[in-house]
Amino acid sequence: MTPSDVKATLSFSDGSPSMDLPIYKGTIGPDVIDIRKLYGQTGKFTYDPGFLSTASCNSTITYIDGDKGELLYRGYPIEQLATQCDYLETCYLLLNGELPSGKEKEDFTHLVTHHTMVNEQMQFFLRGFRRDAHPMAILTGLVGGLSAFYHDSTDIHNAEHRAISAIRLIAKMPTLVSMAYKYTIGQPYIYPKNDLSYAGNFMRMMFATPCEDYNPNEVLVRAMDRIFILHADHEQNASTSTVRLCGSSGTNPFAAIAAGVACLWGPAHGGANEAALNMLEDVQKMGGVEKIGEFIKQVKDKNSGIKLMGFGHRVYKNYDPRAKLMRETCHEVLDTLGLHDDPIFKLAMALEKIALEDEYFVARKLYPNVDFYSGIVQRAIGIPVSLFTAIFALARTVGWIAQLNEMIGDPEYKIGRPRQLYNGAAQRNVKAIGERD
Repeated sequence: MTPSDVKATLSFSDGSPSMDLPIYKGTIGPDVIDIRKLYGQTGKFTYDPGFLSTASCNSTITYIDGDKGELLYRGYPIEQLATQCDYLETCYLLLNGELPSGKEKEDFTHLVTHHTMVNEQMQFFLRGFRRDAHPMAILTGLVGGLSAFYHDSTDIHNAEHRAISAIRLIAKMPTLVSMAYKYTIGQPYIYPKNDLSYAGNFMRMMFATPCEDYNPNEVLVRAMDRIFILHADHEQNASTSTVRLCGSSGTNPFAAIAAGVACLWGPAHGGANEAALNMLEDVQKMGGVEKIGEFIKQVKDKNSGIKLMGFGHRVYKNYDPRAKLMRETCHEVLDTLGLHDDPIFKLAMALEKIALEDEYFVARKLYPNVDFYSGIVQRAIGIPVSLFTAIFALARTVGWIAQLNEMIGDPEYKIGRPRQLYNGAAQRNVKAIGERD
């Protein structure tokens, strides 16, 4: 962090002494006012529900400019990474700060590929779940359970342990997600295959059976790989902040990532693509494309309680750059599979057209977001809606690990401890039970 020559002066109307607050400039983005000494000098906290104006850390990993619709991983635009790199190259970049050379990519890919199997006892762990359990409930348990199998890499303060657990988590997440899926549909688990790509291997574990192998379609493999890249990291969102906060206590990496998985499950976060598809299916039940005007009318009515899922974003006030890339992939997948006449996809494309042209949505910048398109792509590939968030967790694991490692290496890091504005009862005395009203 570079301190600015300019300082912020905080003054009080009650005559309390004013104080100067340092201002730091990042490489790009807004300046940051350092309030760390505020409580010590004034006895006051700041109040910022949802952390809308608070930087909880300094980071070199991901940068978002919501107004411009810009997303950078380690300085590289997402558009370039999604079109010129694969997911494992992106993983290497997020973990190490630079894109790999040819040899580095080969070694990293080999390392990840040869750690994709999980302990055989994990399948017995799975049997404790009901068959109709949500995949995210299963995944939260499986990821946390990894720490019970890998005692040699649970010291968060040991750099070698962190490196080992990072490879294990990235390598094993596709295996765990596919195992959770196979368990819920009653099919045998499919072991990973070392001669396939990361995304191709995942799709084979998802869709192959012992009686019939699955040969991944390259268009669909590229689509899945792009989904992974676009979801790999996204700055200090709810789940990433959860991983950092959980890791700040010194807990093991598997537990910290499991906490991220649990946070991602929420419908306002990772569950958004699941909610978008459920919305489309609800509109289809109403009558499909013919009833879309009626649905849009309800969305515009504030009293209807009907929300447009998969549109707009908390950070992006412009078109989400990930959505532009996912839109291309979406149309490529639908063309390859000949699904443009499928009722749900026809409905999705009609809704997309309205959102991009209707003044109500354009004025409010409610553009289709990455969740909208990735949900459509995954449904087209054959992935059930209930598994969407688990695939998001799979992709985001590398970002969580990179953020966790960065926090641990930060000399200013300490256990997270947010403050509060207390509005409860003042101190009072306990009355004998017979004296209480």
